[in-house]
Amino acid sequence: MIRQIVQIGNSALREIANAVEESNIASKEIQNLVDDLIETMRDANGAGLASTQIAAPYRICVIEVNKNPRYPYKPDIPLTVLINPKVTFLTKDRINVYEGCLSVPNLRGRVDRCPEILIEGFDREGKTLSFVAKGISAGTFQHELDHLDGLVFTDRMNDASSLTTIDEFEVNHEEEFKQQVISIVKNYGS
Repeated sequence: MIRQIVQIGNSALREIANAVEESNIASKEIQNLVDDLIETMRDANGAGLASTQIAAPYRICVIEVNKNPRYPYKPDIPLTVLINPKVTFLTKDRINVYEGCLSVPNLRGRVDRCPEILIEGFDREGKTLSFVAKGISAGTFQHELDHLDGLVFTDRMNDASSLTTIDEFEVNHEEEFKQQVISIVKNYGS
């Protein structure tokens, strides 16, 4: 079922999500929530969606990038369901990238992200996940995990002057950012 995505200002976005008991991962409630997250993310052309964005305070998020029209420069990421995820930074390096968010409509801004991270958690079947994400994709995962801790990308911005509408981004920043993405992919992988 497609759910309503809450917008910045809604207190649900500021909640720290609760861990899902491993014994409850297979429950109908959690499986339905995962299905709703996937359907809602795809309907909105999102690169990811965290459960707090649909006012469900569980540590669950989904990520998928497949020639996404909102982010044509992002490398593809296969559908990934993360339950109780945690991230470990694997380098002190940072990349400064433009991000947008379904809960902060029509805006993009620059955020520093770690370009190489380890993600651990569970998939929707309750199997342990552990993998490394790099480059722009690492930023996508960090963005969604931030939501589970009550943060939105604007909280991570060092310089609010980079905040731009999507229309202005496309006209004034997208070409430059595409070149930056090429450089990031060259240095770190996707």
